Amino acid sequence: MRATLIHAARDIRVEDVPDPVLRQGTDVLVRVTAACVCGSDLWPYRGIVGTDEPRRIGHEFVGVVEDVGDDVRTLRKGDFVIAPFVISDNTCVHCRNGVQTSCENGAGWGGEDDAGFFVDAGQGEAVRVPMADGTLVAAPQPGDDAMLASLLTLSDVMGTGHHAAIAAGVGPGSTVVVVGDGAVGLCGVLAARRLGAERVVAMSRHADRQALAREFGATDVVAERGDEGVAKVEELLGGVGADAVLECVGTKESMDQAIAAARPGGRVGYVGVPAGGAELPIRTLFGRNVSVGGGVAPVRAYFDDLLPDVLSGAIDPGRVFDLVLPLDAAPEAYAAMDERRSIKTMLRP
Repeated sequence: MRATLIHAARDIRVEDVPDPVLRQGTDVLVRVTAACVCGSDLWPYRGIVGTDEPRRIGHEFVGVVEDVGDDVRTLRKGDFVIAPFVISDNTCVHCRNGVQTSCENGAGWGGEDDAGFFVDAGQGEAVRVPMADGTLVAAPQPGDDAMLASLLTLSDVMGTGHHAAIAAGVGPGSTVVVVGDGAVGLCGVLAARRLGAERVVAMSRHADRQALAREFGATDVVAERGDEGVAKVEELLGGVGADAVLECVGTKESMDQAIAAARPGGRVGYVGVPAGGAELPIRTLFGRNVSVGGGVAPVRAYFDDLLPDVLSGAIDPGRVFDLVLPLDAAPEAYAAMDERRSIKTMLRP
């Protein structure tokens, strides 16, 4: 089959790799119908995270079950399934506490499972899924490409934006600032409005992303950054910062801006994969009573909440996909996102 590998910084290739096979009774094989490039995939693409040797890449996909291990109980051939970006058994103590990203038996796509067998990454034609009952979520077959795109966002970006909003304590009447206008930040805007936020300020300097943020429910857009951006936020919000700030980038600058944009006693929910020396200024947080929470989003925990709203059309997060390419065009998918010619790129095997 064909699959995407990263060889080095800015060196993405689609190559022939072995077809996956069942290894354990809890496995299923999934034929991938759609995958995508994540903003966090750009860290190794840009060389911020090193790549020592060629490896498979991609952790967001949906598809159809083609084969089922003898011990699988909740899935069958022909099921359409969504794959969260982390593999989990969904039964250990951490999973039961809603933190499937810390599963005691968990694994990552493109790594090894708990038995030491290789696990395919998501940007390929097919994937062996370990602990399939705990990992995969079955959903109705999407009736059109728009629904397919929205279901695909549940594998990562919609759940991650929602996690930022939950961690920041967004609720009815909240004032919210979203730092980051990538797919996660835009889904954070959507999540904040869904949770009842009254005012949502999207920080963005790009017209296409500003427009989508407004369509997702942003009431205001701030293009300024740093101190100027914080001053503009305070001007919009009556001289104070926001009740809740969603940090959806992961750099030192984005975290500093998120903390500064929170009002005294406010909360920051951070989900941007850390890069570039981001650290917490404990004395500043202490002095202003600003709380910080978040981390790796346990998107598996949010399916019961978010999936019905996607299926009903109450939310349409799939609009973050503004470029669809065949799998063999994965190098261009990465380049387009790196050069900000695309908000989020879907790959169709």
